[in-house]
Amino acid sequence: MDFQSILVAVLLAWALIKVLLCLSAKRRSSKGKNLPPGPFPLPLFGNLHLLGNKPHLSLTRLAQKYGPVMNLKLGMINTVVISSSAMAKQALQKQDLAFSTHRSIADALRANNHSQFSVVFLPVASRWRALRKIMNSNIFSGNRLEINQQLRAKKIEELIIYCQKSSEVGEAVDIGRAAFRTTLNLLSNTIFSKDLTDPYSDSGKEFKDLVWNMMLEAGKPNLVDYFPFLEKFDPQGVRRRLTCHFTKALDLFQDLIDERLEERKIKGNKNEDALDSLLNVSQERPEEIDMTHIQHMFLDLFAAGTDTSSSTLEWAMAELLKNPEVMAKAQAELADVINKGKPIQEYDVTHLPYLQCIVKETFRIHPPVPFLIPRKVEHDVNLCEYTIPNDSQILVNVWAMGRDPSIWENPLVFKPERFWNIGMDVRGQDFELIPFGAGRRICPGLPLAVRTVPVMLGSLLNSFEWKLEGGIAPMDLDMDEKFGITLAKACPLRAIPIPI
Repeated sequence: MDFQSILVAVLLAWALIKVLLCLSAKRRSSKGKNLPPGPFPLPLFGNLHLLGNKPHLSLTRLAQKYGPVMNLKLGMINTVVISSSAMAKQALQKQDLAFSTHRSIADALRANNHSQFSVVFLPVASRWRALRKIMNSNIFSGNRLEINQQLRAKKIEELIIYCQKSSEVGEAVDIGRAAFRTTLNLLSNTIFSKDLTDPYSDSGKEFKDLVWNMMLEAGKPNLVDYFPFLEKFDPQGVRRRLTCHFTKALDLFQDLIDERLEERKIKGNKNEDALDSLLNVSQERPEEIDMTHIQHMFLDLFAAGTDTSSSTLEWAMAELLKNPEVMAKAQAELADVINKGKPIQEYDVTHLPYLQCIVKETFRIHPPVPFLIPRKVEHDVNLCEYTIPNDSQILVNVWAMGRDPSIWENPLVFKPERFWNIGMDVRGQDFELIPFGAGRRICPGLPLAVRTVPVMLGSLLNSFEWKLEGGIAPMDLDMDEKFGITLAKACPLRAIPIPI
């Protein structure tokens, strides 16, 4: 036996002993507690073998057997899965502090110490409150969003022009990628007052690919997340690759910040974008936010704000192409309220109730993320009659909640009419529909998403008729999902725009 084989054998033996000791200690600490029901765990691996390549679907099926609050062992990590709106309301509203103070942090997101500076992952404490308030006030406030409304309209107009050019030559548009470029530039203009990618050339392609690759790596299953003692080894190299991507993005952000600081020395503060606002705050209240926090805030914004919106738009278009009668009804509403071919403005959306219903139905059946970003309890918590053990990871399966037959009639059917005149919204108050989460940890980008997604979708519908590439019949459209941080279409949607 060579030295390398001996080393691997020693490491495996050491790992097995460590895991067994840890599991034994946890079993003793859980004795006498009324834990939620769940499948029997195997030695060492626990219930990992039950996840498969679509954990949201596997855990939904397990919840049908074990209930809406379910306990699993995922390797060394005790995990509680919440799969019903009633239980989610108990946890995220009535006991929000206990369930929201801490995050369960994926090892990959420790790259570049991101989890120590990110408003997404910091514990709910004074630093988190300060950063969250700064983000809400300087990027996502109603006043700030109103100021940038014309900017967003321009970016959506550029999406329509891009589709127009494709229609002139009869080429299909990759809806997800086109929407991704649009949301990326929309964000980059909101923050930096400039585009960071060009739909017509390779200029800026590097940054688009960088953001895409960051999401890809962050969404990969990683053994370290189930066996934390492997952290120092990073056996799959996920953290190493994400460190490379994060470093490139952070360096780019620093260059843009330095460029703006030089401009401010010469011209003063003349921009009205997020970067200037954040620089002002950092100069006035440096104890609340510094350059490192600003860079990592931008990392959060681009990672969370591009793939989620573009994926939602792609799913919405896929459902409409699969259900032509729904698309026809939406286009009839647009023609009646806006007139065919006319650009849509954000204020028009309030007069387009059926379009709003389509967006809600898309969020229901295709939530941007299948699980809300995992939480972690730091002490034993009682949830209804169950004890949630200290140090448990908490997963909220919003995908399961959107397909719960006890709440939704024919839940697998795309039926926007189900939202007609019922007043249900996605802003975290109606727990049957919480694609952006709820409580203290609700997604701060919600106000921007609910403004942009309906306008992008309505603009595509009011400017073009659409047909699937290759003459695919609507009933044959592939609607399979690909699991990751976001729940993307496994087969990208390609459709040919035909001017109305």
